[in-house]
Amino acid sequence: MKLTEILVKPILTEKANLQQEKLRRYAFRVNRKANKLEIKKAVEEFYSVSVVEVNTVIVPGKNKTRYTKAGFISGVKPGYKKAYVTVAEGETIDLYSNI
Repeated sequence: MKLTEILVKPILTEKANLQQEKLRRYAFRVNRKANKLEIKKAVEEFYSVSVVEVNTVIVPGKNKTRYTKAGFISGVKPGYKKAYVTVAEGETIDLYSNI
């Protein structure tokens, strides 16, 4: 798997921002087939930081329903894999530079 296919996008939420400030932990949405070693290598290469730890979570899909004129329409939001990456002391990743 290519390194460009591993990291899909960073997760920018209030919880993720708190972890960035306090724990130096960054959240990324990653490819479902990527393992921890590949994620670590991709983050180190793209952001030029040293990674201490990688934790992964597979988020299951959620059922969604809505009411329309035709009645209830139900579907499923797709699941995805999330990685929490902890960087070394004194290092940071600037996720807002690309916005």
